[in-house]
Amino acid sequence: MDNVVLEVACCVGPGLPEVATQVTEFFAEVIPEVRQHDDTMHRLLVASVQANLITFVDMLAHQIPVDQVTVPSAAAEYARRFAQHELPLEALIRAYHLGEHFFEQRALIHIGQLGLTTEEALAVTAKLAQRTNRYIDQVTTELISIYDSERRRWDSRVGASQAARLRMVLENEKLTAQSAGDLLDTRMDEWHQAAIVWASAQAPNPALGLRTASWLLQQATGHTPTTTLTDDRTMWAWVSASAPPTADISQLRDKMAELPGLRIALGAPGAGLAGFRATFREALRARAVVEAASGKNTQVVAFDEVAVVALLTDHSSELRRWVHRVLGDLAANEPTAARLRETVHTFLRVGSSFTEAAAQLHLHKNTVHYRVRKAEELRGRALSEGRLDVEVALLACELLGQRISGTSTVLELEGAEPPQSCHVAARP
Repeated sequence: MDNVVLEVACCVGPGLPEVATQVTEFFAEVIPEVRQHDDTMHRLLVASVQANLITFVDMLAHQIPVDQVTVPSAAAEYARRFAQHELPLEALIRAYHLGEHFFEQRALIHIGQLGLTTEEALAVTAKLAQRTNRYIDQVTTELISIYDSERRRWDSRVGASQAARLRMVLENEKLTAQSAGDLLDTRMDEWHQAAIVWASAQAPNPALGLRTASWLLQQATGHTPTTTLTDDRTMWAWVSASAPPTADISQLRDKMAELPGLRIALGAPGAGLAGFRATFREALRARAVVEAASGKNTQVVAFDEVAVVALLTDHSSELRRWVHRVLGDLAANEPTAARLRETVHTFLRVGSSFTEAAAQLHLHKNTVHYRVRKAEELRGRALSEGRLDVEVALLACELLGQRISGTSTVLELEGAEPPQSCHVAARP
């Protein structure tokens, strides 16, 4: 019977990245707290799901006792971030039980394909369910301890109450400007500009980096920002003034270049309580664009620089299909198409001037002619046909990279099914 359980595990195991993505999308559909995740939390959730799947399949394959299994590091970090974001423990535990159900449903499909007798199928199902349940119980018990410890630590930090009041102002639409100002000790009748600062896994000292970024924001705007940590690697900041704040983006970029692994997304200035909330939403959207453009190393981005694409990031599947309709094979994820897109984008931006495009790209004019012609061949029609659509689609490709043009990402976001059968050694 153990061999049959192993065979089922081997069938369920392949394509773990795709399976992890499907599980994560399933969580987002049924767990409201997961839908609140930013891109960083979303990727950490995918890593957590994948790590749990690998650990569980290894436990089955090598007959490792459940009491020797520990929480995978990605899952432990996700639980800590869950606590830091002040999300309820019940939602975290629910995700594990839904994941257990998802795994068992896939296992049942494979059990049905093995040609077992009814008695054998029931026995395998019962044994697999028992091991799955014991794994979930073992891991969630440890996760509850990790979550509780982190929540106590996080709640005891300086500024915890400020963060709670800030979330209330952002989320409670019934608050008046006066009430919001009293909660945050901020004049809401002024102008505000929000910034989100976050440190990647490569940042050598996240805490120091966030403090330095706060100082750089002060230097770039001429105003002291109000800041709060939302987790160990993320800081929200607002600059408030009687006139619209003007950040020196060039200066900020120069200084941020000295802080590897740190990034800043800025909203546009807004007036009053509505502007306080709107500039923050814009900073969130700008951050989403930066994180989606995994091939780029943009450290500072302002919402107005990426507004067109930022407003479309909530509908990435639809955006991807539209881009491919507009650009055809010019949207392909390969170096030649990317080079042609860069040339065409510059060519259209300078008013379809071959001479000006050649100067900006440091190319010969004939090279630009050749690339534009090849781009039109790949697209299947002239660039002048639906020119505005072409420019927007090219901008989306430039900013979002493989998230738009990559075939691997299409599988991820559209939830392609992994293979439904596999081959393992014959059962005795």
